Amino acid sequence: MVVHSELSDAEVDRIFRALADATRRDILRRTLVGEASVSALSAAYNMSFAAVQKHVAVLERAGLVTKKPKGRERVVSGNPEAIARARDLLNQYEQIWQARIDQLDALLSED
Repeated sequence: MVVHSELSDAEVDRIFRALADATRRDILRRTLVGEASVSALSAAYNMSFAAVQKHVAVLERAGLVTKKPKGRERVVSGNPEAIARARDLLNQYEQIWQARIDQLDALLSED
């Protein structure tokens, strides 16, 4: 079985690198629940505003969040479609692995 993804290898790399960091996963979780300004996100972490901005930028480059101006602030929203594409890719890998396990089970049950 071959994995077919609507994502390029570079896009997959950006998504999983972004998700590899706990702070970015938390920012994504918060912004999937509801949009939040970068200032509000910054207040939730024990790090500088600039550090939170960098985390948001990594998520934005990966397509996991979008950022738009709202008054004087920049509002961040999670992108559920990007999460769904990543989930679909992982599901394809799971199907490959499950097929291999099924083949092994069949070989081991032959008597």
